[in-house]
Amino acid sequence: MDENKLAKSVQHVMVVFLFLFIALITYIAYFQVFRGPKIAEDSGNVRVLAAKNEVIRGTIYDRNGTPLTETTKINDLTQDRKYLYGDLLVHPLGYYDEVYGMSGLESEYDDELSSNSFIGNSYRAFLSSIDFAGLVSDIKDDLINEKKLNLSENFKTFVDKIKVKNEEEENEAKVGNSIVTTLDLELQQVASDALGDNKGSVVAINPKTGEILAMVSKPSFDPNDLGAALEAAYSGSDEETPLINRAIDGLYPPGSVFKTVTLSSALENIPGVANRTFNDQGKFIFDDGTTLNNYAYQSHGAIDLRYAYRVSSNVVFGTLAMELGNSTLKQTAENYGFNSVISGPGLTITASQFPTLESYAQGEIAQSGIGQGGVLSTPIQMALVAATVANDGVMMQPRLVNSILDSAGNTVKTMEDTELKQVVSSDIASTIKSYMKYLVDNNLYRWPAFEGTNAGGKTGTADYKLPDGTDAIPHAWFISAAPIDDPEIAVAVIVENGESGAVISAEIASYVVRKAVLGY
Repeated sequence: MDENKLAKSVQHVMVVFLFLFIALITYIAYFQVFRGPKIAEDSGNVRVLAAKNEVIRGTIYDRNGTPLTETTKINDLTQDRKYLYGDLLVHPLGYYDEVYGMSGLESEYDDELSSNSFIGNSYRAFLSSIDFAGLVSDIKDDLINEKKLNLSENFKTFVDKIKVKNEEEENEAKVGNSIVTTLDLELQQVASDALGDNKGSVVAINPKTGEILAMVSKPSFDPNDLGAALEAAYSGSDEETPLINRAIDGLYPPGSVFKTVTLSSALENIPGVANRTFNDQGKFIFDDGTTLNNYAYQSHGAIDLRYAYRVSSNVVFGTLAMELGNSTLKQTAENYGFNSVISGPGLTITASQFPTLESYAQGEIAQSGIGQGGVLSTPIQMALVAATVANDGVMMQPRLVNSILDSAGNTVKTMEDTELKQVVSSDIASTIKSYMKYLVDNNLYRWPAFEGTNAGGKTGTADYKLPDGTDAIPHAWFISAAPIDDPEIAVAVIVENGESGAVISAEIASYVVRKAVLGY
């Protein structure tokens, strides 16, 4: 074999080996960048726990970028997680503790907060900057045209860049991804202050996006002293149940705020109902002699539907429920989310309940129309009712998370506004909004903080019985949305044993609405 043929054979072999080398680099890069995060998250990977301890847990922020948490690394195996606002945000955020575990948002987004799995983005950007086609061309020219193995400067530069990039990633502080919530810290503080020492909940939602702006549940507890709270709860010494997030897990009879759902069903299913005149004598007598009474046995005489909504006539809305029938009213309630688990980024809501009743159970059907009987609701469910009406009948998916940031502060994932369904027509929603505004406009002397917000609302007083069968002090409800024609906020307030929603809960809601709409 002559010298030229031998040289060509060597060149061909070297070309093959170099292309295999490039393929190997590409293969490794693929697993590092694209498959790495999934492999790292695999529960079967025994290195997951060790790696987790190496990463400083990411920060949780409010919607405006205010840090809500802070983590300090004590040693290689221990971190100290601090909640900068104590018990103010424990229910929406949950808690994280290396001894007691985690809950809430901390639990749902543990993988993101405890890992920098999005680090692959920097590698993707780096690899995309490499001219692989030019690299291959240069190598080919070196080997074939010069008839010798002479790696190009381009290739040498590529290898050097890989080394530098790996050194940068190794030296970079290992910090987890961060979560930007939908919560407004200032609004959360106003809602908490307004609720005060009362047991109950305040939930505020942006009707157009589903973003949860505030979520207060009381009694609360300090996640910075988690051991004491858990010990009291599990020992039975704390009967206030502070660990329960009443906003999404508390089930209460909604009382008269549910009349908003009954109103919606009547407007949709009973032709001409908005133009009727009702004769309200203060009570309705059933065939078995039992009665459905108005609050304080008030008689309103001849009234239209709007006025019946304003004065919260049990007689009118109970008889409307009987006219609708259980199946129709139940369908409307389910359209608004009852009897379903609703979830979104950062939260899963306990299903509110609307009963299935026999057609002959007229008393129970009437009770369901005024939010009593077997009807139970979470506070956030009633906030969603108000938000849906305010948003022209469209229900948006509620969420607690707006975005995820990598350790450098770059946005790696943004949560989109998601429309769940058109619950009622915009025309029906418009009618309900006008009724809600009529109610607030005629009570501004009682709730002056609503002045200038163009708010609508509905009061509610929910009766219930104690385990021994005696009547308890009623719960006080209020739902609201403002500005009613271009909504920025929908609110639900419940004060346990608050007695009258027209007094305490409406006042609480007015402060939250004023802060959101007017800024003070």
